[in-house]
Amino acid sequence: MINDRKQREAAKRIKSGNGRPLKHFRWWQPLSRALFYLPATDSDGRHVVYAVDVPYWQQVVTEDGKGKAHLYLDGRHHSESKLPAVFPVPGGAVEVESTAFGLKRCHYVTAEGDMRRLIPDERSAEGRRARLDREHPALSRWIGVLSLILLVVPIILVVPQIIEGVSHVPPIGQRFGTFTSPIDLPPWLNIALGFCASTSSVERATRLRWNALLDGGS
Repeated sequence: MINDRKQREAAKRIKSGNGRPLKHFRWWQPLSRALFYLPATDSDGRHVVYAVDVPYWQQVVTEDGKGKAHLYLDGRHHSESKLPAVFPVPGGAVEVESTAFGLKRCHYVTAEGDMRRLIPDERSAEGRRARLDREHPALSRWIGVLSLILLVVPIILVVPQIIEGVSHVPPIGQRFGTFTSPIDLPPWLNIALGFCASTSSVERATRLRWNALLDGGS
């Protein structure tokens, strides 16, 4: 859960919405947009639906590279915020955080600290991945294991080579000495490993899985 200081900072980033209607999720948008829903009850006891819309392309055009999250209330633009975002809603807040490969967090957190993930749109990449997990749990677990392997193996093989390259930078080498990697792979294989790691990161992002050690650079 985002701490109090970060919540105060996040509150400063919130801007009022303009009331525009929420656009339907299109079939070509799974890798360019995330859309999540939160059914809730407002202070008057009325059932409402919040929606969190995150266009991934905004990470490219914004100065900080983090993009924005947009909050809709019953299909109308209610507010927006640069990421990471904390939107106050009845009974708590919706917290949204991103990585370079998708979202690592889109959760409803109550005032008591309980949390649950919002419901992804069925047509989104996150929604399709969640449906696969419901309908084919065994296959889903195997994909998760494979995804972890495709992330861990490149880290093990590539990191020593990166350390070797950094250690040969004159100021660093003079101070700490040079390091010779026991692994020396051809460029094409390093590129392939990078592609595997990126693919794994995207798959993990569709499950909102994030680990500080494995995905810290995402």
